[in-house]
Order: sequence, then structure tokens, then C-alpha cells
Amino acid sequence: MRITRENTVGLVIDIQERLLPAMEDQETLLHNCQILINGLQELGLPLLVTQQYSKGLGETVEPIRSIIKDFKAIEKKDFSCCDETLFASELEKTNAKNVIICGIESHVCVLQTAIDLKEAGLNPIVVLDCVSSRSYDNVDLAAERFRFEGIMMTSYESILFELTRSASAAEFKAISKLVK
Repeated sequence: MRITRENTVGLVIDIQERLLPAMEDQETLLHNCQILINGLQELGLPLLVTQQYSKGLGETVEPIRSIIKDFKAIEKKDFSCCDETLFASELEKTNAKNVIICGIESHVCVLQTAIDLKEAGLNPIVVLDCVSSRSYDNVDLAAERFRFEGIMMTSYESILFELTRSASAAEFKAISKLVK
């Protein structure tokens, strides 16, 4: 299945002030997510952003919040984004069939959201170098579950070039610069 820009949305899950510091290799995670988010925006894809219990876990971290055009987070308390009514409504407005996912934690909110999106008939695409957990074991277990559930996994470089499709695309130079 080829992923195209049409009917595709990006989803940034819970990259928050009190969660990010507990993640394995949070500097690389943050850097990779910034590349992915900038690339998706360069390609004109809409983005949805969630925050899990902001009162306790804080806001989306500034390095992510500051690069998202018209930033607006969807508050949630359930682990799956799909259980939040506002999220479901906002996702429906995009007419997306493909949902490109980055965020934390890979074995909880990312996993449950991806499973629910697939169950709803959508195509979740987990960008594996843009998700993390508090331990690498949980990241590995989440990847195993994604595989078992038939959920696509990729890297930020792979998905950005797949969406770009051609070196003749207007966005090719900007995407190339981002991934180098």
C-alpha cells in the first residue's frame, strides 16, 4: 500500500513536559519528531495533537509546540486518542484514511490509538523512530504488537520521501534538507 498525501493526516501523541524526560533517548526522539512534523507541514498535511491529562503531565513541550502552525492540543484522559470525542470529531473533519503517528508512550497511548484506528477502518502508520517509552523493552514489545496487529511501521525519512514521491516535487529540496 502506497501512502500518499491525499487523505493523510499526522498525529502527535502526548509529547508533554512531564512525560518526555522519562523516555529512553528523549533527545533523539525530540529531534526525530521535529523533522517529521516539519516535513509533514512542508508537504501540506494537517496535524492533530493530543495531550494526556495536562494538569498532571504538563503541556506539549515547547520545541514541538513552537513548530506546529496554529497549534491546538486536544485534551484527553483515555489512553487511546480514539476514545476522546473531540479527537474523533477533528479526525473525521480531515477525511483521512491514513494516520501517521509519532509520540509517547509507544506501548500505551500510541499502541491503543493505532489498534483503534485500524479497527475503525483507517490505516495507522507508526513512525518507529518517532515513538518511545520509558524502556526499550516496552518499545520492542509495542513494535511486536504492531506487527501482530498488521499495523504499518516506518521511519521518518522513509515516510517523508514516500509522501514526496519524486525528486521533481516542489518540496523535494526542503524534505532532503530536513532529513540530512
